[in-house]
Amino acid sequence: MRLAVTGNPTILLPLFVPDDEIVRITELGHELRANSRKIVSRQAGLRFAGYLRTRRQRLLDGAIKVNRPELIEKYGFDTKYAMHMVRLGVQGVELLETGRMTLPIAEPWLTWLRDLRRGKHTQDEAIAVAAELEDRLDRLVRGASPLPEQPDRAWVDRWLVRAYDSAWQAA
Repeated sequence: MRLAVTGNPTILLPLFVPDDEIVRITELGHELRANSRKIVSRQAGLRFAGYLRTRRQRLLDGAIKVNRPELIEKYGFDTKYAMHMVRLGVQGVELLETGRMTLPIAEPWLTWLRDLRRGKHTQDEAIAVAAELEDRLDRLVRGASPLPEQPDRAWVDRWLVRAYDSAWQAA
């Protein structure tokens, strides 16, 4: 929960998984997902922007660890790394604009990201798009977002107490 209230992109994803994709969920899980607006705040934008900025700078500097030399050989850059960089920006902007993330990512971004992964966009295009998304995230964090500045920590604390109590009673 600490990671969720600070806006960790990976940790926030389960809050927005489509209902028909959930295999098992408890009553506490339903409650958590129904109250995502109490967890998500503009703080999340700081995390998304930070991850995006770091990835973009590493790509610009050529400082990424080469895990996929076959992509670099074929396209001149790690297209999967670049795709995840842009995806972070897309999801962060959507989250800060709407309070939600669409999973899977909606069109036209889904096709654009897949095309980037397949080398149909250049590294320069990916970097430019990432820079635009980073700028949008920065504006949203500074106040353009309808989200509150901070999560509802009182609600989060009460939910956590109930979750721990429920787990301890079941043990």
